Amino acid sequence: MPLVWIPTQFQRFTGGQSQVKVEGGTVRQVIDSLEVAYPGIRERLCEEGRVRPEIAVAVDSEIITEGLRARVGPESEVTFLPAIAGG
Repeated sequence: MPLVWIPTQFQRFTGGQSQVKVEGGTVRQVIDSLEVAYPGIRERLCEEGRVRPEIAVAVDSEIITEGLRARVGPESEVTFLPAIAGG
């Protein structure tokens, strides 16, 4: 099962866990599994059927550009990286 790293601001959905394992062969399936296990997290990661523009997704340490279609291996690490505001 892929290992998913949860950003600090979303850990309230995972009971404070910074990493969880869920099923999924694509980013979409991983997010769907997260939603089943941790209701409410999908709306923080997605909008209008896409990953939110302020969220980057890395699979095995590489930022992906395929969005929800990106493949995820059974031993992959998936990281959701929220944009950092500043100025």
